[in-house]
Amino acid sequence: MSLAELRARKGETDWDHLRNAGDYEGPEEFPVDWDKAVLVEPANKQMVSLRLDADILEFFKSNGKGYQTRMNAVLRAYVQAQKVRRP
Repeated sequence: MSLAELRARKGETDWDHLRNAGDYEGPEEFPVDWDKAVLVEPANKQMVSLRLDADILEFFKSNGKGYQTRMNAVLRAYVQAQKVRRP
């Protein structure tokens, strides 16, 4: 689904039904061995000053909250793609 389609469906959630349904008590989708679980804390992010073209910034901001997170994800995808291309 596109972001626009998800936003259009946003109001279709039956919150009363979900509140009254209680916790799911069915079988697990896959077994989890919690003895081997490792806590992974996210790396601290660095604050930077960055000059961007106005239309680029407006594009990311136009999709709502979290635009900096989305920009970070785009940059991360670029970095990963570059690492794959380099021998």
